[in-house]
Amino acid sequence: MDSITAFLSNIVENTDARTSEGGSPSPAPRARFVAAHDFPLMPVGQACDMGHAPDGTPLIDPRIFNAPEFFRNPYPYYKIMRDHYPVFFDKLHNCYYVTRYDDITTCYFDDEGFNTIPKGSSSGVLGNTQLELSGVEHRRRRNLYGQHLVGKSLDNRLHAIESIGEEMIADWDNLDESIVQDRNGVRSVAIGRAFANEFPIRVVCDVLGFPKESRKKFFYWYNSMMSGLGGSETHHQGLEARQDLEDYVGTLVEERRAHPTYLYDAAGNPIGKDIISKLCETQIDGDYLSTEEITSNIALVVGGGGETTRGAILNMWYLLLQHPQQLEAVLADPETMWDVAFHETLRHSTPIGGQPRHNSFDIELHGVKIPAGSLVNMVDFSANHDDRIFKDPEVFNIFRPDLYSGKLLRSGYRKEGRCSHMAFGVGPHLCPGAWISHQEAVIGSKILQRHLKNPRLNVDKMPKDFDGSLMPIGLISAKEIWIDYDLN
Repeated sequence: MDSITAFLSNIVENTDARTSEGGSPSPAPRARFVAAHDFPLMPVGQACDMGHAPDGTPLIDPRIFNAPEFFRNPYPYYKIMRDHYPVFFDKLHNCYYVTRYDDITTCYFDDEGFNTIPKGSSSGVLGNTQLELSGVEHRRRRNLYGQHLVGKSLDNRLHAIESIGEEMIADWDNLDESIVQDRNGVRSVAIGRAFANEFPIRVVCDVLGFPKESRKKFFYWYNSMMSGLGGSETHHQGLEARQDLEDYVGTLVEERRAHPTYLYDAAGNPIGKDIISKLCETQIDGDYLSTEEITSNIALVVGGGGETTRGAILNMWYLLLQHPQQLEAVLADPETMWDVAFHETLRHSTPIGGQPRHNSFDIELHGVKIPAGSLVNMVDFSANHDDRIFKDPEVFNIFRPDLYSGKLLRSGYRKEGRCSHMAFGVGPHLCPGAWISHQEAVIGSKILQRHLKNPRLNVDKMPKDFDGSLMPIGLISAKEIWIDYDLN
């Protein structure tokens, strides 16, 4: 599909465009309410006119949040919110949006006021995860597996990530023409289907300790559970996949408690037990973890380590290929610049939109009273484009001096005029898969670089915007990118 119509029809089918039943528009007077489909498509970076208050303040019609226009061109609307409604109450969806970098950072660190994601939002498909916990209980459960995804434990797995990537690229010669096409010494490859979609799933499968023969089932569990989140039409399929995963893990748990399995270094020497084996011997308050608890931890790692990495790889290559000088700089110094490109990609076009929270008690922020128990969306998309923090935030620029591009820190980074992006959040609930996602995306891209000689975007195969230009990433990570490269 290379047309704006096909792209937007897919968005409309997967978004809730219903009107509010018995609701009322946002507090300020506004122009007419329109159906979500009726918001005109605007040039990227320019907002459509939703009316103005008597003092000239631009208004926000909450139906824009369901509109295809918002999905492809969100940032001018977030700017209106940051400048005029830093805490925006959306009566249509009965939730609040916090959009400024400083406010979101403060809320993420407030483990009393904004301590958990909404109850039940993850337990349906993923199970009873630590996402819905706070304080001591959250830290204890997070540390059950988090220790295996950072530091030396992660470094010991780098060779496995390398071998998986090389194995996948070696198989490109066997893929059909819908994915790989060779013409006159030039190969066109759909990087998503040929590499990025499955690469992080294979890595997570290996790190967790699943047998290789379970790989196909692992893809089914992942895809079904991810598509089943959020109460969608595929929620039932997600629940079925979650139960199938738990049944399979139950068998593994019985085996691993008696006979743990190990991960090995490049020389074939054991470097420690895999995560499933470690979870099988873990105790809390004197009791071993149940199969359901182990499955929930596995499901959380699967969810956190898959979609983020897939989106980061595709977005990073899509953006770099549209900025040849920046791509040249990355290819000339891969050991340093792929890390820099990863951070700027997640600032500019993160696959992770933000984190919902429930506030524990009444809170007032920017003059807006947020009653206890409200749904509050921390909009990381907006924080990453806050021009109070990042100069010219709509511009993709790996050379920007105001972005921190070092090691990911749970405390975040704000020093000497540089700030970390907010793609993984900060504070107690920073994404537990952040470090492995970083490693996967960077190592995967280095592997691609070794094989893609003279890479360039196949513009003819890429989706187009309404004006004929390449489709912007917007709120949805690139679904697919076609890259041409020389075979000789």
